[in-house]
Amino acid sequence: MSALSVEQRGDLIERMLPEAANLAVLVHGDGGPEDIAAVLERLDDTEKNALIVVLAGMVDPDQSVGKGLSWTAVTKNGALPMPAWLEQKPLREHAPEAAEELEEDFVDWAAVAKFVKGFRVEMTDADFLAAVQRCVAAGMALSDVDELRRWPAKTAENWVNRLRKRYQRAGREFPSLAPPVTAREFTEEEVIEIRTRSAGGATDLEIAMSFDCKRDLVAAICRGRRYPHFGGPVREGRGARGLQASRDFMCGHGSGSQLGVKRHRLSTAA
Repeated sequence: MSALSVEQRGDLIERMLPEAANLAVLVHGDGGPEDIAAVLERLDDTEKNALIVVLAGMVDPDQSVGKGLSWTAVTKNGALPMPAWLEQKPLREHAPEAAEELEEDFVDWAAVAKFVKGFRVEMTDADFLAAVQRCVAAGMALSDVDELRRWPAKTAENWVNRLRKRYQRAGREFPSLAPPVTAREFTEEEVIEIRTRSAGGATDLEIAMSFDCKRDLVAAICRGRRYPHFGGPVREGRGARGLQASRDFMCGHGSGSQLGVKRHRLSTAA
């Protein structure tokens, strides 16, 4: 497949999708060995390679092996034909790991700064670790890094785990990803900028990454709980009246509630 252009690979993958779906249906019980053989015989080697890629893409590597093979035959006692420890381990942990060496420790801080602000940028392992340390220092979890980067779930976590294993194999201490104990202090100009950006529609996460701080701290500043003596547009809190109105609406109390609106619409239609 490597000799194909990007467009040709895309067309090939798209062409193999129905074949992959058909093969999955046959393997899960809608066919037998002859049917499976008939599917594979009409494909050339390039198509078979593409089919393997498509089928692999359909599998969730974070599900347990037991769940992935739960459709297979069971023993006479009703247990899966595999050891209990194998049943619980994610499929990802059964994949052989390449013996990759650690890259150089040089950090491109310009790339790190772009990364934590959401820009697309090429990252080395050292750059990534430095960026994750900044994100954690700002009160983010690895799942927040995925959200910030618009990555699939657990992308950052899996990258960190791979690097941790490489550090262990190399006999090196893995860099700490623990958040710092001290909280950052802000000038009045910074507080005004934070509140102004929030009023303009920026999210707390976006602002937190710009100022290398925790998202909760940004929220406290915008609501005036921190630095109340500084200027800038303070975000209005949700009052008790608004909370009560929300409860009434969701719980069905009053004519303006969700249930009340539905009843009014039904009576009007009748």
